[in-house]
Amino acid sequence: MAGSSQSLSYQIGEAKGQAQEKASNLMDKASDAAQSTKESIQEAGQQIQAKAQGAVDAVKDATDMKK
Repeated sequence: MAGSSQSLSYQIGEAKGQAQEKASNLMDKASDAAQSTKESIQEAGQQIQAKAQGAVDAVKDATDMKK
């Protein structure tokens, strides 16, 4: 009986370890996705800012206000 108890305990430990590993992998993937999203948003913001500056410059050029 002790043998089956030890075997069950081992299997529970194995299952727990595997669950922790999967949870860790999921957290890593979520973190990577969040970082990628953040970088995409920053890049989009920079592109919008550059386009807005280009529009301002175009208006200044058109109205002869550029210094």
